[in-house]
Amino acid sequence: MIVPSIFALAAFAKTASAAAAASTGFTAPAPAPTSESPFYVGPANNTITNTPIVPGKVFDRFIQIWLENTDFDSAASQPVFQSLAAEGITLTGYYGVTHPSEPNYLAAVGGDFFGLAEDSLEYIPTNMSTVVDLLDQKNISWATYQENMPTDAYEGYNFTNSDNYTYYVRKHNPLVIYESVANISTRAARIRNFNDFAVDVGNDSLSQWIFITPNLRDDGHDTTVGYAASWLTYWLLPLLNDTSFNTNSTLILLTFDENETYTIGNNVFSILLGGVIPAAMKNTTDPTFYTHYSTLSTVENNWDLGNLGRQDTNKTVANVFEIVANITSYQNNNLTGSSASLPQLNITGTIPGTVEP
Repeated sequence: MIVPSIFALAAFAKTASAAAAASTGFTAPAPAPTSESPFYVGPANNTITNTPIVPGKVFDRFIQIWLENTDFDSAASQPVFQSLAAEGITLTGYYGVTHPSEPNYLAAVGGDFFGLAEDSLEYIPTNMSTVVDLLDQKNISWATYQENMPTDAYEGYNFTNSDNYTYYVRKHNPLVIYESVANISTRAARIRNFNDFAVDVGNDSLSQWIFITPNLRDDGHDTTVGYAASWLTYWLLPLLNDTSFNTNSTLILLTFDENETYTIGNNVFSILLGGVIPAAMKNTTDPTFYTHYSTLSTVENNWDLGNLGRQDTNKTVANVFEIVANITSYQNNNLTGSSASLPQLNITGTIPGTVEP
């Protein structure tokens, strides 16, 4: 059963959606988050087939939702983010790991960005493992949902809709960039679009590990953080009340890939939500120093997955979310988001690595 206070968000969504649309120009892409739509382009590819649920130490489902290029204070000023923060834990010390966008996405699923310093067409070789390898070894189901991706595991650099707007880009679809995922048909079928999402959530067949990327307008990349907030009002708020999406053992991370101002620290507004959040921890903050590598270390710790042997094992940048570490007795370091000794995470130049230009 979902904690009752979350239902307050549904009322907020109804009263805020009209005003948000008027102020940002947001247009709902479908009647509801659980509806299929021609706008999403690609047809649904049937319902996904998952293995039996593998219980975790703290959560049984982990959902990441990534937005784009926004400074912490800009997101924090939005009423939607404030309302969501009241229902979860705001991670005030959460950081992206570099600039620009693509290497951050690579890092979140592969434990490194391999020296990449641009948003380029990349194919990470098949010998490079990802979180998928760890999940598959433990028979934990996974999927990624990409808004406006035309077909499952589409490998093109981008896709332009019939209205001549490019909504989908490969650089925000991390698993398709790794050949160890995209080149295996059974894995590729799990790189899905939003019509697939509508079918999967409607049939209560969502996987245990999920990565979600809105399109270039809805994630704020080509618009504003206000526009992204309008999309969240339309899409996420209703789903928080849907037990096919948000169970009492679900942990949801809402975050941004990077901040907008490259000359300051790469601190991004991030919230932990979901049915697994205890009532006493709602409307609280966690100042622990986290990065996108923490999404890997947290999942690894929750399910005893082992690790990728990359930055997910780096004790400086891969603290486990405290909501998990406190239960599993994992020992984080003592760094917070305001510590003076944080590593540089706003690099904009090339460093040695596998995919450097």
